[in-house]
Amino acid sequence: MRRVPLAVVALTAASLLAGCDGTPTPEPVTPTASAPPSAPAKAAIDYSAWQAGSSRPVADKLYPQHGTAALDVLHYDLQLAWQPKTKTLTGKATLRIRPTADAPQIKLDFKPYALGEVTVDGAAVSGAKVTGEKLVVPAAVKSDEPVTLAVDYHGKPATTPMPSHRSDVEPLGLTITKDGGLWTMQEPFGAFTWYPANDQPSDKALYDIAVTVPAGWSAIAAGTPVGQSGTTFRYRSTDPMASYLQTLAVGKYKKVTAKGPHNLPLTYWYRPGVDERLLPSMKKSPAFLSFLEKRFGPYPFPTGGIVIVDSASGMETQQMITMGGKPAKFDPAAYEEDLLHEYAHQWFGDSVTPSTWTDLWLNEGWATYVQFLYQQSIDHFSDAELERYLREADASLRAKLGPPGSPKAANFAESNVYLCPAAMLKELNDALGDAKFFALGKAWVQTQKNTQQNRASFIAFVNKQTGKDFTKLINSWLDARSTPK
Repeated sequence: MRRVPLAVVALTAASLLAGCDGTPTPEPVTPTASAPPSAPAKAAIDYSAWQAGSSRPVADKLYPQHGTAALDVLHYDLQLAWQPKTKTLTGKATLRIRPTADAPQIKLDFKPYALGEVTVDGAAVSGAKVTGEKLVVPAAVKSDEPVTLAVDYHGKPATTPMPSHRSDVEPLGLTITKDGGLWTMQEPFGAFTWYPANDQPSDKALYDIAVTVPAGWSAIAAGTPVGQSGTTFRYRSTDPMASYLQTLAVGKYKKVTAKGPHNLPLTYWYRPGVDERLLPSMKKSPAFLSFLEKRFGPYPFPTGGIVIVDSASGMETQQMITMGGKPAKFDPAAYEEDLLHEYAHQWFGDSVTPSTWTDLWLNEGWATYVQFLYQQSIDHFSDAELERYLREADASLRAKLGPPGSPKAANFAESNVYLCPAAMLKELNDALGDAKFFALGKAWVQTQKNTQQNRASFIAFVNKQTGKDFTKLINSWLDARSTPK
C-alpha cells in the first residue's frame, strides 16, 4: 500500500513510529479501413490516442499470482454506479490493451462479480468467467495488436487480505462503510476488487472514471477532476498510473479548494462532523509542496488533493492522497509528517514507480528520508542525532525482518523497507553533500517521470549522475544482514 501508520519520529526518545495540463485525453480516431468491395468495411481504432499509457510489464516475483506480463493495459475507462441501500456496485469497464505475447485468452485480476455482456473489439464473447480472482475471456490475441475489452458487471464489493504484520493492517480493496459509503487502499494489490485490472506496479495506464452516486453523496477518485453532471463525478488521468495508486471514495463529503505553488489546484475532501480536526493540517499542503519542490523540482501532476476515509492508515494515491480519519490518538505534528511523506511519494513512487514489489524500498526509502529532513527543519535535531537513530533502528530491523532489498511476501511494507533504505540515503547524502545529493534526487524524478524503475537502473543513474561508483554502498545497504559500517 504505501499505507503508512500515523506516526511521529521522536528522536529525543530514540524511537520511531514510522508513517508509513489538465488537458483531456484525446478522443480516439476511428477511420474506416479500406476493404474489398465484397467485404464490409471494418472500423479501426487509432490506439496512439493512449500511447502515454504504454508500459513494459514484468512478472512480479513477490506476488506472482497478481498481474501478468502478457498484457499492457493502455487505458481504463470505468463507468460506475453505487447504490448504498443495496450495497451494489454496477460497472462497465472498457480497457484498451496491448498484448505483449500471443495468447488464446485474456486474463486479468478481478474479484467475483456477476458478469453481463463481455465484448472484444465490439463483438460479444461467450464463455467469459471469473474464477477465483481472475477474469478469463476466451478471445485469442496477438502480440502488439491492441484490442478493446469491455466488461459489464454488478455485485457487492468484497475485500482481499493484506499480506503484512503491520499494526495498521486492514483488508485491501473496496471497503463498504457502516453508512453505505466506500473507500479503498490497495497496495500491493486490491484494485481488482472493483474493476478488471492488471494489478501489479509495472503496468501503468491512463484512466477515465465516472461514478454516479445518490443525491447528496460525492465520489472521489485519483486523477484530475473534469467536472460533475448531476450526481456523476468524473476524473481523468493523463499521466500513467499503476493500479495500486488508484482510489475510490464515496460518501457525504464536503469539498474545500485551494491553490498550491504556482497556482496548483488542490482539493480537500472531508466528512462534516467527523474530520474537521484534520482540516488545519490539510490546509498546510502548499507549504509541504513548496518544501518538496525546492529540493526535487516541480510537482509532477496537474492537480493535487486529499480525501479522508474511515481508516487508520494513509496512502499516496496519485493526485488524491487517501488519508485515514481515525488515528488512535490524533497528533497534528505526526499527522502533518505523514502528509508530507505521502506528498513526497507523488515524486517517489507515483511519477517514478518501481517495476516490482521487490524494490518497494525505492519508494519508501526516499519518502521516509525526506520525512526526516522535513522533521529536522521543524525540530532542529542534528545530523549526528539522525545518523545515530537511523543506525540503531537499521540494526534492529535487519535482525528482525532481514535486509530491505529482499523483502518477504508475508511482510509487505514493514519497517525495514522504510528505515533501512533511508539510512542508505543518509550515507549517500553525506558522501555527496546537500547540493549534489538534491541535484541527484531532482534529476532522478524529473528525467524518469512516468516510468517504472528498479535497483539496477537506480544504481546506474546514481553512478552516471555523480561521476562516482556507489554500487557497493547501495548494494551493501540493500543486501547486508547487519548494518554496513
